[in-house]
Amino acid sequence: MSDAPATAPRSGLRLLHVHAHPDDESSKGAASTAKYVAEGAEVHVATCTGGERGSILNPKMDRPEIAENITEVRRQEMERARDILGITQHWLGFIDSGWPEGDPKPPLPEGCFALVPLEEAAAPLVRLIRELRPHVLTTYDERGGYPHPDHIKCHEISVAASAWAADPEKYPELGEPWQVSKLYYHHSFNRQRMQSLHDAMVAHGLESPWEERLREWKPEPEWDARVTTKVPCGEYFGVRDQALLAHATQIDPDGFWFAVPRELQVAVWPTEDFELVTSHVSAPTPEDDLFAGITLGATIPSEA
Repeated sequence: MSDAPATAPRSGLRLLHVHAHPDDESSKGAASTAKYVAEGAEVHVATCTGGERGSILNPKMDRPEIAENITEVRRQEMERARDILGITQHWLGFIDSGWPEGDPKPPLPEGCFALVPLEEAAAPLVRLIRELRPHVLTTYDERGGYPHPDHIKCHEISVAASAWAADPEKYPELGEPWQVSKLYYHHSFNRQRMQSLHDAMVAHGLESPWEERLREWKPEPEWDARVTTKVPCGEYFGVRDQALLAHATQIDPDGFWFAVPRELQVAVWPTEDFELVTSHVSAPTPEDDLFAGITLGATIPSEA
């Protein structure tokens, strides 16, 4: 829960991010999370899996004792990131599906998150939505942000649960219905942003970490146009970076995450970007606030 005083401008507002693995909450939307926490909002993160099958991406952490205890290590990393961001975090309890490699790709492991039937997989999130009663929910787009099977499944359960939580006919045993006012997709890893950061690096005579990726990244103007909401949060990029570093098995401090100087990021692209997908309040776009249009105390009818 946020420790901000009751007079804070966001006091009483509730935001729920739904993520696939521990570390996703720090790599997607973390600066806007820190901003809303600082302003008094109650911010929660639902983590679908424990990241049990995630690779160790930081060479300094690639040690046998880490690999043997990866589940506990990733839980501890999540606890540190949680405290840095000032959020309340909830485990939904599913098992990481892993990243299938090969051609053809092997079948996913039995019992993993991606293989759980949708109605079963959405149930813990419906329960959590009805318990927390968030005004805003964020998740990934239909591509998952990138095509990890757990990210795709996270998208599916988030969209379903945000609708089903409001339906008194669905899961009546899981609590009183609650209508989420606004549903968003993360879009911060968009080509326009990366191109702008790349151009700024080159203009300053610095080596860009995005050069090769941009050569392979086919422009999709219609996809970029889906961004509706740019939340100014550059002053919280430092908090974001500290939360990222808490996930030491996943984030290499000498890697691409920190290759663009923070001052340049703030100058070039000081926002985190979202797509407003569903709204039950009046919220004209473009907008700069996930809570735009939400009035505390207003009643939004649940589905009949």
